[in-house]
Amino acid sequence: MADRNASVYSTGGRKRSVAEEPVTSVLKGGDIPVNDSGREWTADEEVLAALGYKPEFKREFSLWTTFSVSFAVLGLLPSFATTLYYGMGYAGTAGMTWGWLVAMIGIQSVAASMAELCSSMPTSGGLYYASAVLAPPGWGPFAAWITGWSNWMGQVTGAPSVNYGTSAMILASASISNPSYVPTNYQTFLLTVLLQLIHGCMASLPTKWIARVNSAGTTFNIIALVAVIIIIPAACDRTAHELPKFTPSSEVWGTIYQGTDYPPGVSVLMSFIGVIWTMSGYDSPFHLAEECSNANIASPRAIFLTSAIGGIFGWFLQLVVAYTVVDIDKCLTSDLGQPFAAYLVQVLPQKLVLTVLSITIIAGFAMGQGCMIAASRVTFAYARDGCFPFSKYWKHVNTVTHTPVNAVWFNNAVAIILLLLIFGGGLAIGAIFSIGALAAFVAFTTPIFIRVFFVGNRFRPGPWNLGRFSMPIGAIASAFVALMVPILCLPSSTGSDLTPATMNWTCVVYGGPMAMILIWYAVDAHKWFKGPKINVGHLMRDRDDQAAQLGGIIEGKDLAGRSSSSDGGVPGEMPAGMQVGDMKPGGL
Repeated sequence: MADRNASVYSTGGRKRSVAEEPVTSVLKGGDIPVNDSGREWTADEEVLAALGYKPEFKREFSLWTTFSVSFAVLGLLPSFATTLYYGMGYAGTAGMTWGWLVAMIGIQSVAASMAELCSSMPTSGGLYYASAVLAPPGWGPFAAWITGWSNWMGQVTGAPSVNYGTSAMILASASISNPSYVPTNYQTFLLTVLLQLIHGCMASLPTKWIARVNSAGTTFNIIALVAVIIIIPAACDRTAHELPKFTPSSEVWGTIYQGTDYPPGVSVLMSFIGVIWTMSGYDSPFHLAEECSNANIASPRAIFLTSAIGGIFGWFLQLVVAYTVVDIDKCLTSDLGQPFAAYLVQVLPQKLVLTVLSITIIAGFAMGQGCMIAASRVTFAYARDGCFPFSKYWKHVNTVTHTPVNAVWFNNAVAIILLLLIFGGGLAIGAIFSIGALAAFVAFTTPIFIRVFFVGNRFRPGPWNLGRFSMPIGAIASAFVALMVPILCLPSSTGSDLTPATMNWTCVVYGGPMAMILIWYAVDAHKWFKGPKINVGHLMRDRDDQAAQLGGIIEGKDLAGRSSSSDGGVPGEMPAGMQVGDMKPGGL
């Protein structure tokens, strides 16, 4: 069992080090993490130590509560309601039906490949950590830099975009109740900021309370989703518009609404922004892995299940709307300013409209705080490795709640600044949705691409893995993202119709900051940023003694009798002369 110097435990009659855990570690082979906590490490803590990090959180998330956070972040009902403008507006019902199925092949491939990485590297750094470890020699820090900043941009825009959509639905409900009321940008901004502040307080609670809140929120989300899927077709009143109760299948599946100036196939691809943004919460279990019990199995399962269950239920919701919508043009141009609310007004009596909107608003509230929690863990993990200015403040774990409270409020401040885009009009604030989709996809797929095309079969899988399907699924995921990145930047108008008001500002709002981040790396950050920093003390074993038992490690000395400081390793730093890019791919 573990002692105060090195965590060693018995397997099959011999002593085993945490360095031999089935994980792809930032530590060199043979490095033995030091347990100076004065107690025995649990199996989860041993895995984390083998990755190079000391345990700092309470592991109070289970598979269900981890799934609850990710499903809350996914927020199918509010996500669908918020992004209906893209899914319906670009390609109509065809994009919502078979378009969703095509998109889900790529998205589920990304989720499955991500889950495999999570099982091998269950740490809060997630994708950023994986990119650093798997990148070719010398490229680890750069790969981590790109992945980390892109992922952070996607995470930090999550809560404000969700809360903006929730605020829009609240104010649209007020307009339905009182037709003379017209919401202003100022009111939308203040309401969204209020939601941000409430969610900031909720995300600062202890892990146990966060788990309970998200469990309740996810339960409500699932019940609400099923209820809406039943209510709309049951109460749909298309006959009042002299139409059949449901649109014929040939029209639903075969008619592509020309919401863009591009050919129909491109319009369908552009409509995928709604699918991608809706389905972008499944990475949350990766970032919560350090707070989850049995993390290298429970966390990847939560990733895979979130995407799979979300994809199935999301498609049912798409079908319901596609078969019942009356007039797509009126949904998109309604004075309510919220296409989902306008759609409900077309097909339901007013009382049911307000009921469905209320359900969606509550689900959106749960989703917003889930996004806040996931983003704070990402910020904490990157601050722990010194990625941000003033990282020493953002990486602090509150001694009372044992959660990264400072990271929560740092993200909240950035989000409120982003919400000033509300005053720039619908397209300006809409850019945060595109950023969320594009930035998340770049971050999701960078380590998957590296694993497939640079590491290959040398990758060390964790206990949850795809087996022989790993490479082809990873290749599908990489190809799908390579196709979608430029598509997500296309404006819906072309030629003389393309004006500043109709421009897709995603390439500017995402590309501008990323360009500055790349310049920062080239000019300065490459000198000091070396990727994930080891913050657990460790001993270096002689490479010739790899097969020897670890019982000889006593009082801070390795098998050769050297002091643990002889390798130059210091807690919080890499071993002397070592950086992430110097490691062999796949942790070999």
